[in-house]
Amino acid sequence: MRSVRARAALGATLVVAVALIGAGLAVLLVLRANLIDQADLQAEVAAREVAGALATGTPYEDVELDDEEDHPVQVTDEEDRVVLVSKDLRAVTGTGATGVTPVPSASAGATPAPDEDDDGDDDDQDDDRSRPGRGEVSSDDPGFSDGTATVDRTTADYRFAAVEATTPDGVTLTVYAGAPLAAEQEAVNTVRGAMLTGLPVLLVVVAGVTWLVTRRALRPVEGIRQEMAAITASEDLARRVPEPDSRDEIAALARTTNETLTVLEASVERQRRFVADASHELRSPIASLRTQLEVAEAHPELLDLPGAVADTVRLQVLAADLLLLARLDAGEKPGSATVELGALVREEVSQRTRDRIAVAVEVPEGGAFEVNGSRGQLSRVIGNLLDNAQRHAESSVAVSVAADGRGVRVEVRDDGAGVPEGERERIFERFVRLDDARSRDDGGAGLGLAIARDVAARHGGTLTVHRADEGGAAFRLWLPRPA
Repeated sequence: MRSVRARAALGATLVVAVALIGAGLAVLLVLRANLIDQADLQAEVAAREVAGALATGTPYEDVELDDEEDHPVQVTDEEDRVVLVSKDLRAVTGTGATGVTPVPSASAGATPAPDEDDDGDDDDQDDDRSRPGRGEVSSDDPGFSDGTATVDRTTADYRFAAVEATTPDGVTLTVYAGAPLAAEQEAVNTVRGAMLTGLPVLLVVVAGVTWLVTRRALRPVEGIRQEMAAITASEDLARRVPEPDSRDEIAALARTTNETLTVLEASVERQRRFVADASHELRSPIASLRTQLEVAEAHPELLDLPGAVADTVRLQVLAADLLLLARLDAGEKPGSATVELGALVREEVSQRTRDRIAVAVEVPEGGAFEVNGSRGQLSRVIGNLLDNAQRHAESSVAVSVAADGRGVRVEVRDDGAGVPEGERERIFERFVRLDDARSRDDGGAGLGLAIARDVAARHGGTLTVHRADEGGAAFRLWLPRPA
C-alpha cells in the first residue's frame, strides 16, 4: 500500500463498490416495491369481484372463485367467523382468521319472513323494510397484509387485500383475496444473484484498469525520479529531466523541475563566481598591505602608513559588503520600522564632508515621504548611489525625493558619461565595473550597485538607471508607502 498505484486502485475500487452496492440496493427496493404494488392491485381486484357478488345477494355457494391457486379467497363475517373459502384452500395466515372451514350460516341474499301485526294483517311499512334490497362494497382503500396460503398441498407466500362488503341482509363481510408473491421473489432473487455475481467481476476490472492507467500515467514520474537521482549523484546541474509530450500535470511537473534546475544551476554558478571574484578582490589589498608591512619591517623609514591604512579600510569595507550580501542572500527581512526618506537623505548628505563634489539636495518642504524598512540598509543604498555618482560625475551631483504614485522616489543624478543602454542591467551584477581603465581603488569592488538593488528588492521596491537631464546617469530608487 506504499505504492501510489495500489492506493489509487484500492480507492477507485472502494468508491465503485460503495456506489454499486448503493445503486443495487436502491434497484432492489424499487423493483420489490413495484412488484408488491402489482400484487396489491391483483389482490384488490380479486377481492372486489367477490365482494361485488356478495353485495348483490349472491348465495355463498354460488359465488364464483376462479383461479383459486393464484387468488385464494377467504370471507369472514363481523365476528371473524369464516363463511366462505376457496375450494382447495387448506391453510392460510396473514388474514383476519386462520380457519379454512366455513361455519354454518344463512346464505347471502336470503329473505327473512315478513312480520305480522296482532290482527293478522300485513303492515305495509314493515313489508317495505323487509323487502330484499342491494348491498354495497366499501369504497375505502383496502387493507393489505403479507401471509401464506396452502392451496392443494402447495404452500406459498401471498399478498392479501381486505375489502368490506355489506349484503342486502345488512351483514358486513370482509373479503380476503390473495395474489402470489412468487414472481416478485423470483425477480428480486434473480436481480440479486446477478448483482452478487457481477459485482466482484466489475470490481476486479475497475481495480485492474485503474492500476494499469495509473501505472502508465506515473511512468514519466519514474523517469523524472531516476534522472533527479542521477543529477544528485553526479552533481551535474546542467542535466535536465525528460519532459513528456502530454499536457497534463506530469508534464507541468517536469517543466517546473527543469526550471528549478535552471535557477539552481544559475545560483550555484553565481555563487562560484562570487567566491572567485571575492577572493580576487581580497587578494589585491591583502597583498598590498603585506608588501608594505614587509618593506616597513626591513626599512622602517620607508613605511607608507597612509597607504596601509587605506588598504585596511578597503578590506574592512569589502568585508562589510560581503557580509551584507550574505545576509541578503540568506533572506534576511528588512524590518518594519517607519523611515522618512526626506530626512534620511538630508542626514546622509550632511555626513559626507569629504566628497569631491558637493551634493545638491532637492527635498520638498513639508512633504511626508515615509516607507517601512530598515533605516540602516536604506541609508546604505543612498550612500552607495552617492558614492557611484561621485566616481563618475564631472562637476555636479544631485539627489531628489518626491512622491511617485503609491510610493516614494529617490533619484541620484550626475553629469558624467552615463551608462550605455545595453549595460544598464549588467551594472547591477556583482563585481562588475564598466570602466576598466579606472583603478580598483577609485572604482571600488563593484558591489555597491548590486547591494543597492538587492536591498530595494527586499523592501518591495525597484532600482533602475536612466539618462539624466545633465547628460549623466540617473539612478531611481522607488519604494512603496506603508499600507
